[in-house]
Amino acid sequence: MSLYQLQKFLYVLNREPAAQRRYRDDLDGLIADYELTDEEARALRDGDIGLLYVLGVNGQILMHYAAFLGIAWFDYLDFMREGIERHGPVRAGVYAMTGGGASFTEEEGAR
Repeated sequence: MSLYQLQKFLYVLNREPAAQRRYRDDLDGLIADYELTDEEARALRDGDIGLLYVLGVNGQILMHYAAFLGIAWFDYLDFMREGIERHGPVRAGVYAMTGGGASFTEEEGAR
């Protein structure tokens, strides 16, 4: 997995209007500029917030991408939860889950 490249793609997209224009006009060309796996590229093409989260994209970067896509805040949070349900626990990065993704807090268990 190329988490660094994936996060770099999103970081640049979040900050640079030229990258945002290119995203809209030539997404495949923009993706080709980064060393991404097929799964990462597909998640970007699909705007799959849940899969990007499971792949390990930092939430600070991911929330700006979601806003760029026009996704409301609470929908963004739901997409991350759904990503775990669909794709399994977060695989890498600071949100990587241990214990099979089970919560370690009583508050979460009460939900």
